[in-house]
Amino acid sequence: MEITVTFIGNATTLIAVGDVTLLTDPNFLHQGQHAYLGYGLLSKRLREPALTVDQLPPVDAVVLSHMHGDHWDRVTQRQLDRSLPILTTPHAARRLTRRGFGRAQGMSTWQSHRIVKGDLTVTVTSLPGRHAPTPVDRLLPPVMGSMIEVGDGTATRRLYVSGDTLFVDQLREIPVRFSSIDLGVLHLGGTRLPAGSRLPFGLTVTMDARQGADLVELLDLPKMIPVHFDDYSVFASSLNDFRAEMASRGLGERVIELDRGASVAY
Repeated sequence: MEITVTFIGNATTLIAVGDVTLLTDPNFLHQGQHAYLGYGLLSKRLREPALTVDQLPPVDAVVLSHMHGDHWDRVTQRQLDRSLPILTTPHAARRLTRRGFGRAQGMSTWQSHRIVKGDLTVTVTSLPGRHAPTPVDRLLPPVMGSMIEVGDGTATRRLYVSGDTLFVDQLREIPVRFSSIDLGVLHLGGTRLPAGSRLPFGLTVTMDARQGADLVELLDLPKMIPVHFDDYSVFASSLNDFRAEMASRGLGERVIELDRGASVAY
């Protein structure tokens, strides 16, 4: 039973198993457009996504880690099917419901949602995440990671999606509850507000290379796909930084790099 991950851009992926397809963090702004990050902050998109909304295959549900303009944007807002289930934080679900997405479901940490198609069951569980150090995290939207478990009655596969989190103590509960994970999709980039690497200072709100490698070790991920590292001007930690950090720990072979539009079946 294979899980196929297609990288569209930023943190947007398609995750397909059998007849079930999930869309994560739909961000379809075009290169040159700006994402609104709150408090008057804008970030310019530097790379074009591999697909447009109307090029997507049929989708069973959206998994949205949080409500930020580089994860849910005005293009998505206008063009995505409003009847789709959206699995997200309670904070994001309230806002999406007001915008006409009536099947947005707010999930508390460790809460699960099941999708059943024939013999296939896909279970999405909300996991801990924190978008900034305390107490500054109160100024940013709540964020969740996700565990996607796929079972057909004979076997179960697990895929972890980190969401926009830092490496925080709450993540240590994940390997306690999920003893083995087959594949990870990690949001990296060392996002630094307000201006990324253009300023020598700022507030880091996603994992940089070191934190990403720490999480790979914590979860003992046999393979992982880095995303969320070069689409916007607020990133300060490059994919090269992550490659070097993983190689220095003898973990380089665990990294699966996907070009935009490319897929891997694992």
